[in-house]
Amino acid sequence: MKIILAPMEGVVDYTMRDLLTQIGGIDQCVTEFVRVSDRVLPAKVFRRLCPELLNGGKTRAGTPVALQLLGSDPSVLAGNARKAAKLGAPSIDLNFGCPAKTVNKSKGGAVLLDTPELIYEIVKAVRIAVPSDTPVTAKMRLGNKDKFLAMENAQAIDEAKADGLTVHARTKLEGYRPPAHWEWIRLIKEEISIPVTANGEVWNWQDYQKCRNITGCDDVMIGRGLIAKPDLGKVIKHHQADENVKALDWQEILLIVDRYLDRVEQDIAAKYVHGRVKQWLYHLQREYTEAEVLFEKIKKIKEPSLLKLALYGLFE
Repeated sequence: MKIILAPMEGVVDYTMRDLLTQIGGIDQCVTEFVRVSDRVLPAKVFRRLCPELLNGGKTRAGTPVALQLLGSDPSVLAGNARKAAKLGAPSIDLNFGCPAKTVNKSKGGAVLLDTPELIYEIVKAVRIAVPSDTPVTAKMRLGNKDKFLAMENAQAIDEAKADGLTVHARTKLEGYRPPAHWEWIRLIKEEISIPVTANGEVWNWQDYQKCRNITGCDDVMIGRGLIAKPDLGKVIKHHQADENVKALDWQEILLIVDRYLDRVEQDIAAKYVHGRVKQWLYHLQREYTEAEVLFEKIKKIKEPSLLKLALYGLFE
């Protein structure tokens, strides 16, 4: 029973993966997508988005990281998958779910769900291109504008010999609005032969149990739930083992956010640092009322040094 950290562009970067897997409870991560267009990308592109390639394809906590590709040309995707595997990617994931307009206009992500035959060709080409011991998986939504082709897309991925499929239980049009249609994941799971991972609207232990019961899936992918509650994976694992669990309190979360600020300062231009920190605090508000107070306090601050002072002022 695996808990997988979902790929969230601009959110679940190398630093976030590193911090969350050190907390524990996460069995696998997936990178932000590597956008592929018309050529095989240089190694530096893969290593920039997946620095874990320099550590055997794992985070510092030892959690394996799948490298996700996004594009629409089967042969070019195959070439990039082959390159990523040679660079040490433990597995290759294919993005058929991104709802971003800029991505969809370039014939990538969720818009591909209108063409199951192309999805089949992409998965087949990538599966042939990489070594047999390198898993090839895919992530899809239930559809682009509707769910009419959900089963056909899942069957195409299965027939193309993918090693697994993650289903985000909403269409692109539904975005991230609740509910997640977990019952559709069960229908898909019953019709295909490869392992299916459930994704969507898991925020706590109760959601996790309900999701697994409805979908019949052993593995669950969690995105926003782990950003809002960084120890959610660990909490779930303790509940599974029927062990007492102590959730992280706000002071412990502040220490992690402080470490995040330090790391982000090193990784990106100063003018973007405040945006990343505020973005995480925005998500943390769902679980911690203190995050809302802090967010209001710093929302107009742009200097990293002033952000640091604001955080220090809250430590007991």
